[in-house]
Amino acid sequence: MTRDQKAPVCVLGTGLIGGSLLRAAAAAGYVAFGYNRSQSGVAAARTAGFDVDDDLPGVLARAAAEDALIVIAVPMPAVDHILSSVATFAPDCMLTDVVSVKAPVAAAVHKHGLGARYVGGHPMAGTSESGWAATDPDLFRGAVWAVGVDPGTHADPWRRVAGLALDCGSVVVPVVAEEHDRAVARISHLPHVLAEALAVAGSGGGPLALGLAAGSFRDGTRVAATAPELVRAICEPNADALLAVLEEALTVLGAARDTLAENGSLADLTRAGHDARNAYETAQRWEITDIRPGDHAWLERLHEAGQRGGVITTV
Repeated sequence: MTRDQKAPVCVLGTGLIGGSLLRAAAAAGYVAFGYNRSQSGVAAARTAGFDVDDDLPGVLARAAAEDALIVIAVPMPAVDHILSSVATFAPDCMLTDVVSVKAPVAAAVHKHGLGARYVGGHPMAGTSESGWAATDPDLFRGAVWAVGVDPGTHADPWRRVAGLALDCGSVVVPVVAEEHDRAVARISHLPHVLAEALAVAGSGGGPLALGLAAGSFRDGTRVAATAPELVRAICEPNADALLAVLEEALTVLGAARDTLAENGSLADLTRAGHDARNAYETAQRWEITDIRPGDHAWLERLHEAGQRGGVITTV
């Protein structure tokens, strides 16, 4: 199948990420259909003109008949149930996901015997809102989409998953599951925890503090507006990596507390934080152009390139 012959996409879960993916895939010319557990979510998607159903076996039977790429877009606690159904009704379909952790999903995929046609994925995009009403076909435009290059990944499903990510407007970063999970603990999951703590600290000042709150408090607590159960579903499956980086953050805060108490200074923290933010602002991506899926050692080479900041913009 060529890139011009876009195979169908079946999205299982049409909340913010899955629903936005369904919209983006349809806008990019894919035949896109999906499943959602709640009838209200199905009704909202259908009202918007999208092909979504609450009959999971029926949707998966269609995916099998049309050789669709199945995208798992449910929270981690629901992944095992979805994979069990995929293994029963569409075991030969190529498979990816958009879950915020990769190693636990990969383990569940292999437990159900689906590893040979699976490629992990994670678009680094989102908002604090949830549900079909929050979906946006442009959510992934200009975003980074992590695509797995774990040992044993096959070239054909990898091309298909990377192609979908690119068609949704993202650039692809090749990454292995465990390194992905350690990285997102730092730049996604820890920010959720810190935002919750900052929101609690701010509200502790009562109406006066909240009445004076402006940009720094608003921006620092933005993701605390996310539904609590969704934050838990994002962060808790990555507990080991999150605990490690949370310990680092507590060490940094403890040192800042000590220097402030001892000599009234936050100089070390402010310099280090300013430098770290500048490193983020000036980080340079470079395009990977000399590695093709299926080439000799392509997984290892893409893995190494991704570690060095390489991205893929075409397959």
